[in-house]
Amino acid sequence: MLEKINNLLQEVEGLALNTKEQVEEYRIKWLSKKGEITVLFDEFKTVTPELKKELGQKLNDLKNKAQEKINHLKEKYEAATDSNISSDLDLTLPGDPNISIGSRHPLSIVKNQIIDIFSRIGFTVSEGREIEDDWHNFTALNTPENHPARDMQDTFYVNLNPEMVLRTQTSSVQVHIMENNKPPIRTISPGRVYRNEAISARAHCQFHQVEGLYIDSKVSFADLKQTLLYFSQEMFGKETQIRLRPSYFPFTEPSAEVDISCTICKGKGCNVCKYTGWVEILGCGMVDPQVLDNCSIDSNKFKGFAFGMGIERIAMLKYQVKDLRLFFENDVRFLKQFTSA
Repeated sequence: MLEKINNLLQEVEGLALNTKEQVEEYRIKWLSKKGEITVLFDEFKTVTPELKKELGQKLNDLKNKAQEKINHLKEKYEAATDSNISSDLDLTLPGDPNISIGSRHPLSIVKNQIIDIFSRIGFTVSEGREIEDDWHNFTALNTPENHPARDMQDTFYVNLNPEMVLRTQTSSVQVHIMENNKPPIRTISPGRVYRNEAISARAHCQFHQVEGLYIDSKVSFADLKQTLLYFSQEMFGKETQIRLRPSYFPFTEPSAEVDISCTICKGKGCNVCKYTGWVEILGCGMVDPQVLDNCSIDSNKFKGFAFGMGIERIAMLKYQVKDLRLFFENDVRFLKQFTSA
């Protein structure tokens, strides 16, 4: 055994290797679990007591020298590799001018602008789940059981479960807010919604909404109109005018559609506004008392208004985009136009 140790010591001291790979090979040969030095330590357990002191010192010396040699050679070749890499780099060269700068998605830009505008007048942001139950998506919002919106042609049901749907509107978030908070409530709910519609230049099976809700003891239709006028002028310009047309929504009464003066022709008439001078942007109304009662809010004490708009429609008007599908195709040529936005 002593002869084996001496032979290995000579081999370690005279070792000269040329690559990191060769160093690794010798590390495995000597120091791995089945390496020669490890095997010698196993044999050492069987030597006679009078030889253990001499052999133990020699064996430890061999192991330490082998480890030092391996570490030294590793550091040598790693330093050489780093030096070669550094010598190939010219740190004084200018950066690559062809690296393109990313951009925000136009829908994200518009959503953030909407949130910013309403936050200035005290609206908070509330978000909720996209898979919703029938109560929060329909029933609590005063939608009758035979209403067309419940039909399979308009709603995506989860695993054909009539109680669970992909939300068709972010009004469902407002129901949660009303159930868990006491008035006054002033919030907007941005998010993605889903409807079973054919995809075209003007419609999609998924799109984005921002819905607003304000409930307090003294809330009037005049408050609603002034809020929407403020939003329209902040989003489209101070010269923008609005008009309200009577409409119907299950969860508001009275209800209205809101038009703004066309931002393209300034109300003179063009193909965008179909030569009327007006473009529809959202729906709104006073919260139906039954909706308040459904959410355990005393309709005799509190009133409120609600509104909802499609972010895609606002973005189409703001950026004069004529095909809704462009927002979902991730065409780099389209998205590059918003790099500086």
